[in-house]
Parts: sequence; C-alpha cells; structure tokens
Amino acid sequence: MDNRYIHDSYTVRRKVLKLFGGAFHIYDPDGNVVLFASMKAFKLKEDIRLFSGEDMAEELIVIKARNVIDFSATYDIFDSKTNERVGALKRKGLKSILKDEWIVIDEHENEIGIISEDNAVLAMVRRFIFNLIPQKYDCRVNGKDVCTFSQNMNPFVMKVTVDFTPDRDKEFDKRVGIAAALLLCAIEGRQS
Repeated sequence: MDNRYIHDSYTVRRKVLKLFGGAFHIYDPDGNVVLFASMKAFKLKEDIRLFSGEDMAEELIVIKARNVIDFSATYDIFDSKTNERVGALKRKGLKSILKDEWIVIDEHENEIGIISEDNAVLAMVRRFIFNLIPQKYDCRVNGKDVCTFSQNMNPFVMKVTVDFTPDRDKEFDKRVGIAAALLLCAIEGRQS
C-alpha cells in the first residue's frame, strides 16, 4: 500500500478562487499535501482525478459517476495504477434532501456500509434555516464504525476532515474514505 494512505486523518480543502471546475488539496495530519484532486467544469458525468501533487504528474485515484446527472448517483473509485475498482459510493437521492446518506459499496458490488449525516434535525436546520452549522457524518462498514467526516465552520472555505481512528482493525480502504471526503466536499458542498 502506498504510504500516502497510512495516516489516521486527512483534511480535504477546496481551492479558493478557481473559476471553473474544482481543485482540492488533501493534507495529512502534519499539514503536508499528500494528494491533489482536479474536477473539470461543465461535465455531464462527474470525473474527479486524484494526483500525487499539483503538478499532476502521477494519477493515483479516479472517481467516476456511472450516469449523467443523477440525483442518486453512484461514483466508482478506481486505483489508477492497477485500474482496479476499489469500491463505490452511492448517494441516497430523495432521502438526502432531509439527511445526507451515502451507501458504501465494495469492489464486488456488495453494499457493505453507510455514511450518514449526524442528526436529522440539524440537517434540516442546515438546509432550510441556517447554513453555518458544520456537517458531520459517521461511516459504518460491516456493522463497525470506521471513520467520521467533519466539515469546517468556515463559510468561505470548504474543508472536510476524515478521521479513521475508529477503524481499529484497519479493515476499511482509506482510498474509499478519502474519495468519500472529497465527494462530501465537492458534491454536498455545491448544495450549500
């Protein structure tokens, strides 16, 4: 496994002042950039690429939507070096209007877990009344807590931190967790 994926936490930060598309930096706990993501603008199907750095010399992970503009989209996650699918994330469309939920799918297309927003009441307050309450998500895979996602309180800079310390047995693929944090920052961030 690549040593970029050895850390217990990562912070995904959406780059400010990018006119079209999206650019994201993924930091390790020491504040070092370990991955850089690029998302093209005006694409009907989401296609997000994660690279080893801003120079985009080495592509490591690809996140692709299966369908064109889909409210309940499924995003496949591929290891660019092996071209193997390492998992997928499916957004629960209508249910996500009130409380965001994502299904975690393994590389064999089995539903193995769920990422869900912390509290339905807070979720509704965030959407309909006051959008400055940061979002928090819990991820359970195979009946175990494996990570949490926390949004930063800054209304101008979108940041999501993923914490893998609940995964004591190290069973959850961190590439899927990092991809989830990126999607939460990119997709859910657009709704704010």
